[in-house]
Amino acid sequence: MVSAFQKALKSGKFVVTCEAAPPKGTNLERMAHDIELLKDKVDAINVTDHQSSVMRFPSLGGALLVKEIGGEPILQMTCRDRNRLALQADLLLASYKGIHNVLCLTGDSIMLGDHKEAKAVFDLDSSQLLGVVRKLEAGKDISGNDLDGGVSFCAGAIVTPEADPLEPQLIKFEKKIEAGAEFIQTQAVFDLDRFKKFMEYAGQFNVKILAGIILLTSAPMARFMNNNIAGVFVPQDLIDEMASAPKGQVLARGIEIAGRMIKRIHEEKMCDGVHIMAINKEELVPDIMSEAGLI
Repeated sequence: MVSAFQKALKSGKFVVTCEAAPPKGTNLERMAHDIELLKDKVDAINVTDHQSSVMRFPSLGGALLVKEIGGEPILQMTCRDRNRLALQADLLLASYKGIHNVLCLTGDSIMLGDHKEAKAVFDLDSSQLLGVVRKLEAGKDISGNDLDGGVSFCAGAIVTPEADPLEPQLIKFEKKIEAGAEFIQTQAVFDLDRFKKFMEYAGQFNVKILAGIILLTSAPMARFMNNNIAGVFVPQDLIDEMASAPKGQVLARGIEIAGRMIKRIHEEKMCDGVHIMAINKEELVPDIMSEAGLI
């Protein structure tokens, strides 16, 4: 089965996805509101899986909510919390319930989250999980046993194009494509000239690439990411631009910057689309898209 997201990727259009973070609890009211707002504006909604190792409502449950409301879900699946049995079982359930897009992640360190006493699993990594997806599609589980009923997925993974050094990321990038990744979603991109150089390398591969765009909400947020998030570097000129915004206009400046970056990526045809991360401010995604000239 070809998913709507997979069709969008193959169509040659400039694809736009965004994130929806499940709540820490069972109150899905805000998440449902965001999904309703975004479902007809983006090509797919990516549901995070215990992002930053913080326990939340499950990604699979959130993806089912996206589908129930009428959106196109991308199920995030990390290897940190589940062994190969649980990962395969969740993939079977997702496909059975009509969720046919999956983003395979190794997962953040437990030490970043709110359950530091938890035991990380990491039975598989993201490349191996991609291989599991493709094996399930062939009618076998990872141990070679036959399945009674198959699955179908548009499977993807991530890359960090601003990592320093970059070479280990390029090795992982190729490994993920060899394992069956159809799309690559990048971590945050801020230096577009540097991203263009990455795309000179990545563009030779038969894979769709979505540039990750994070909404900056303040200069301190940008500095925090530079100091605490591996592979993310906000250039000083963008930090200064955020810091110089008039009082009450800081968030508008962040929207302007994100929109400007997306517009340049689109106009210069740098890659196949963007993945917008408006962390905890998902309702602003349409504003960013409008600033970029996409709606």
